[in-house]
Amino acid sequence: MSSLIVPARGSLTVGELEIKRSRFITWIGRADDGDAARELIGLAREEFPDARHHCSAYIHEVPDANRVERSSDDGEPSGTAGRPMLDVLAGSGLTNVAAVVIRYFGGVKLGTGGLVRAYSDAVSGCLASVPR
Repeated sequence: MSSLIVPARGSLTVGELEIKRSRFITWIGRADDGDAARELIGLAREEFPDARHHCSAYIHEVPDANRVERSSDDGEPSGTAGRPMLDVLAGSGLTNVAAVVIRYFGGVKLGTGGLVRAYSDAVSGCLASVPR
């Protein structure tokens, strides 16, 4: 487990991206278990209650077991938000990490490919600033 990279404890990295008038706000933080990930998601919902979507993905290690990976599209078309976010997290080399992307719909539909790119870009753009 020593080769695993985890975000710094207590850190919250925030990023923002605008695509065709839709605003994507990304929060990435440490989540040592599912409860911590759900807490971060809940905080995002409280902070941005009027947002259309609060999509999420998280990965955490379980000692002597398989790692846990979860994602949610939160009302976006199936497979267009949570799974792409999870793929970016998994490819980053980080573990015990959660990401929430808050979307304010800008009135222009992005299509399924556009949504996949937008959510992936939102997470990957924010990952570079995550303290380790």
